[in-house]
Amino acid sequence: MSEQLIDKLAWIHIVDGQILSTRNRGKDTFYIPGGKREQGESDVAALSREILEELSVTLIDTSITFVGAFEAEAHGKSAGVTVRMTCYTADYEGTLSPASEIDEIRWLDYSGREISSAVDKVIFDWLHDRGDL
Repeated sequence: MSEQLIDKLAWIHIVDGQILSTRNRGKDTFYIPGGKREQGESDVAALSREILEELSVTLIDTSITFVGAFEAEAHGKSAGVTVRMTCYTADYEGTLSPASEIDEIRWLDYSGREISSAVDKVIFDWLHDRGDL
C-alpha cells in the first residue's frame, strides 16, 4: 500500500488563548480554517482564497507569516493517508462569517483539541507547549 499525502494550508488565528476553528456542514469535527491549493497557486494566494471563501474575510498579504508544517493521519480517510498542514498567521480585514461549506465558527481553547482533527491535535499541542493556547 502506498502512502498518500494531502497537502493543505491553514490559518492560525489566536485571540486571548483561543484559536479560530471551523466545522463543515454535516460534520462534527472542527478544523483550523484553510484548504488545498489549486494548480500553480502559491501558499499566500491559496490561503487567501480559501479564507475568503470560508470565512468572508481578506487576509492582509504583507502580514502572512509562516508558522510551521505539521503532519498526522488524515481525518476521515483510509489508513496510510497523511495530511501535511502548512500553517501561517495573518491579520485580516472584514467580519468573520461562515460561508461556503462552513456551518460554524468557534473559538477553541486547548480543551477543544478533543473535537478537532488529528493534525489539528498536533498543532494544538505545539501551540500549548509554546504557551499560545
